[in-house]
Amino acid sequence: MASVDVPPGRRGRRALPALGMSVVLCAFAALAVLPLPAAPTGPATRPIAVLTDPEEQGGETPTAEPTATDPGPTTAPPTIDPPQETGPPPTTDPPLPTTTAPQTVAPTTAAPTSGAPTKPSRPSVQPSAPQSAPAAHPLGVRIETGDVTLTAGYWNARSTVTTLQVTVTNTGSATARVGLSYRLPTGLTDAGTAGCAPAAGGGYRCGDWTAPAGARFSSLIRVRVAGDAWRRMPLGGSVAVTAAAPGVAGRVGDDEGFAVLFPPGPPAAGIALDTDEVTFDISGTAADLAVRLANTGSVDAAGRIDVLLPAGVSVPAPPAGCVPLEETRTRCDLGTVRAGHRVELRLPVAATPAAQRDAPLAGAVIARLAPSGGGTRQVQMSFRISAAVALATPVAAPAPTGSQGVLGVGAGLPDAPTGSPERRLAIVLVVVSTLLVALALGLVVTSLRRRLPGAASAGRE
Repeated sequence: MASVDVPPGRRGRRALPALGMSVVLCAFAALAVLPLPAAPTGPATRPIAVLTDPEEQGGETPTAEPTATDPGPTTAPPTIDPPQETGPPPTTDPPLPTTTAPQTVAPTTAAPTSGAPTKPSRPSVQPSAPQSAPAAHPLGVRIETGDVTLTAGYWNARSTVTTLQVTVTNTGSATARVGLSYRLPTGLTDAGTAGCAPAAGGGYRCGDWTAPAGARFSSLIRVRVAGDAWRRMPLGGSVAVTAAAPGVAGRVGDDEGFAVLFPPGPPAAGIALDTDEVTFDISGTAADLAVRLANTGSVDAAGRIDVLLPAGVSVPAPPAGCVPLEETRTRCDLGTVRAGHRVELRLPVAATPAAQRDAPLAGAVIARLAPSGGGTRQVQMSFRISAAVALATPVAAPAPTGSQGVLGVGAGLPDAPTGSPERRLAIVLVVVSTLLVALALGLVVTSLRRRLPGAASAGRE
């Protein structure tokens, strides 16, 4: 049977529709597996990765930016002038005429004092100067907190309203929207801070400030301290601040703790108590806690002191006469404290790096005098724990520092997990590229056949 030759042009016309159909099928296959585009999100809606520490704030939940179910406050709290960045002036008070107790904790006496002992001035803690200033970044923020300090009038009121001063600094190079949130310990509640409202999780959230680069300002948080809050000392809370800017992806943040400082009390006749602040230098080595107990009564009494510390702070080597009752509680028997005399005790105190980053913190001392004839007298007070490392830690964007843990701008993203849109897109691109290469080879073969009709005819014969 005679074969019928097909002109090369007709074979080319058959190949072209088949090629077009293959390209269309590849395009439909790619569209079928491509993920749908996600809705765009701005800097204000990017998630914040917060690192938490189980040793933070004496067991209290650490502060992170609260996630409220409602839109939250829309106005920012009022601001005041920030404090000057200078150390306290030198004190001219005469030195306290008290000798330090020996390591055997045997009571030593000094000249009787009238009234409560005079509290020495708080030591100044200055951060060490960095070797070189980091390059300016669009986002950067720092927060500094004061203390909730109560006066002797606290013991005469059912509750006391006072303020906590927070100072915010925009350390970035761009105008930023700065948000504030805070968490109060049990026994303290918000007393109506303008621009702030309760948030999910038991914290409080405030409206945003618009702060230009380099701006530094303060605001006052009004808090109410319950009349029985002293029974729970030591108490402390924390404040967090975040910053974001239009056109800059992500946000940065900083947080710092604050101490609730109670005066000695409840007031009792015949006993006086005083402590110093515990300050850790930049090396973070153990520091001393000085406690002074005075017997202002008319009879001798057996003295005892309990030292309560927040989580992460402890007495590593209790001196003679002192024993640890719990991990954060140490009891010291002082022996007989003579009437009209005073005893000073010094204990070494150590803190973990995490606790030092969370400073300032609060500790407490409970003092007890028990005369042989009865009538035990007891008072307690809190003291401040500060650390130079918390002041010296730079808050630089984008990397999280200190106790922050915020995923800042430029931070590396984790590898995409299996099945993620990025991985599916990569697979589709590989498949489409392979198909296009195969189609290109097919076109080359078809073109060669069209140009060599003689070779094809010879093959058929």
